[in-house]
Amino acid sequence: MGFGNPVREDDGVGIYVVKRLQEELGERENIQILDMGTSAFEVLFQLKGQDRIILVDSVLNTGEPVGTLYKVPAEEIVSSMEEDQPHLYLHSLKWDQALFYAKKILQDDYPDKIDVFLIAIDSTRFDTEMTAAGKAGAEKMVAKILEELNV
Repeated sequence: MGFGNPVREDDGVGIYVVKRLQEELGERENIQILDMGTSAFEVLFQLKGQDRIILVDSVLNTGEPVGTLYKVPAEEIVSSMEEDQPHLYLHSLKWDQALFYAKKILQDDYPDKIDVFLIAIDSTRFDTEMTAAGKAGAEKMVAKILEELNV
């Protein structure tokens, strides 16, 4: 699942990664590649019945160079969230919030293995082109995910 906004410069790295994975992997019976755009609420419906989920998104203001890769177990993110989130609206749900609620809703059907892969960025300006550093980080991420999938 790739997240991001392709008209916000490097915020589109998750979408770029998804498109590159589609090019590299084509149609495979056991792998779904999903462009989630900015609609994280859909995460709730895509998790059920999956053995493994890989989420890809950007992360802003890490202090690291643009293109730096991170891998975070989703459980760390989900376990750090509060149940009562007073400013939660379904139309502005983020993927981390969607995971939190999906775990509660799906219970035993929640996938055992969810990894979150993040790419450091420092710009979300209105621009349909990614920076060279953002694109390089996205290409490193494609290679990392192909390695993770053993393909």
